[in-house]
Amino acid sequence: MRVTGGRWRGRPLKVPAGRQVRPTTDRVRQALFNILGRAVEGARVLDLFAGTGSLAIEALSRGAREALCIESDPRVVAVLKANLHAVGAGAGAAVWRQDVFAAVAKLAGGSRVFDLILADPPYRQGLAARVVAAVGDGRLLAPGGRLVVEHDPREVLPDGVAGLECADRRRYGDTALSFYVLPARKGESHDHRPLPGEL
Repeated sequence: MRVTGGRWRGRPLKVPAGRQVRPTTDRVRQALFNILGRAVEGARVLDLFAGTGSLAIEALSRGAREALCIESDPRVVAVLKANLHAVGAGAGAAVWRQDVFAAVAKLAGGSRVFDLILADPPYRQGLAARVVAAVGDGRLLAPGGRLVVEHDPREVLPDGVAGLECADRRRYGDTALSFYVLPARKGESHDHRPLPGEL
């Protein structure tokens, strides 16, 4: 597995042994970031179910300002941190070893919001729809921000919830991507304080 674009293009990324992690394939990652295009540049990114960190690293490689990675498995967190260190992500990336929904609850309703939220939950456990609802209810997206959820194509996700609108859906074999947006309203702005530290 390698970074597919940006300043770290071609850098290899480690993957944990076993089947507890199902990294987003290079093909799907490249397609995802090609769709997002320049929206990644300067973005504050939240990576839920971060796993190896491939999505956050791809975003940083392509110009995102900073990324917060949420992953609960300590063995996977070790690989995630190694990958961030290997590409030289430095202070631009933070890692919370915590349950995703607990982390979302902690961030919910606060002044900190994100321009881009990426979520790749385990398939066929009902988690994809829960993520959409949790992000919407928690008001974690900045005005005009995007949430992208990777999921099994057989999982049915809502067309909209808590102000989020599904703008696009794509399928790549046994992987689907659902793109949600939070429409911006005139005069809205958001906080640009540094990322919170590691938990």
